[in-house]
Order: sequence, then C-alpha cells, then structure tokens
Amino acid sequence: MNFNPIKIGSSLPDFNLPGVDGSFQSNYKYSDKKLLLVIFSCNHCPYVQAYEKRMIDIQNDYGDKGLQIIAINSNDAVNYPEDSFDEMKKRSEKIGFNFPYLYDESQEVARRFGATHTPQLFLFDGERKLAYSGKIDDNWKEPEKVKVRYLRDALNELIEEKQVSVPETFAIGCTIKWK
Repeated sequence: MNFNPIKIGSSLPDFNLPGVDGSFQSNYKYSDKKLLLVIFSCNHCPYVQAYEKRMIDIQNDYGDKGLQIIAINSNDAVNYPEDSFDEMKKRSEKIGFNFPYLYDESQEVARRFGATHTPQLFLFDGERKLAYSGKIDDNWKEPEKVKVRYLRDALNELIEEKQVSVPETFAIGCTIKWK
C-alpha cells in the first residue's frame, strides 16, 4: 500500500465511483469548477463527524466561487459496517451533505492519492494540480476556538490567484480502515 500522500504539484488522480445519489461520479464531471477539494471521509470517525458541518459551510461559502467538494469513503465496510454504502446514504441524508459522497469499495482511489486518514484533504487548482493537502483547521473539537483555518486560507489564496502560503498540514483523524 502507498502510505505516502501525493505531493504538492501532483496531478489529480482519476476516479469514477458510485455516489449516494445513485450516480457514478468521476473527476472529469467537475472540469468546469475552478477548484476541486477531495476529502477522504467516512461515517464512524469522530473527527469526520466533528467536521461535517464545517464541510457543508465551506461548500456553501465557496461554491459560487468555483469550489466543488467531493467526499470519498474508502473504509472496509465488512469490519466497519457503519461505513457501508447503505449507511453512507443514510448519513448523507441525515446530515444534509451538499456535496457528492462517493464509495471507494476497492480502496484503489485512496491508494492512488496515498490517503491515510479521515478526514484528509486534497485541494486541486484549476489545472488540477495539488495546491493544498492536510486538515481543515487547527481545532477539530471546538469550532469556536479555531485560530488557523488552513483550508479557507488556501481557498482564499487560490481564488486570489496567489501561491498557497501553507500548502501542507498533517491530516489529523482516524486512519483509513484497510481490508
């Protein structure tokens, strides 16, 4: 397994995965978007759960500026049944995700990205080069005490056509549950 995340400047790995909405979604579907954020996610991880509202807020705040978030669950659903495709559908509806939630049953997409954690972020610019990877902010437990908003800072810099000043942070969360 590749436990080395793709590097800043790398091209977006291809994917074509089933979504909770019943459609297949590929990276090409969003070629009209200025920015593409791939978040490796799942249902059961308390870190992901703590960030779900912030993920929805970020899509709301930046969607009209060209951002599309895509969440991908690559966890082993046999040993973690709460991360099964059926449970993903229920969670997406319950929480009200405003972005696609895709299922990587083979775990191949997670391997291509070198993803290791949930949530782990990969933000791609208009040329689909990796511009930021890591975490959303510096306080997963208490959103009101966040001091550094790494993802929002990176988004703002890219929208202003600037270089991302902090292109990498350490992804904090649960490990991906490999088969």
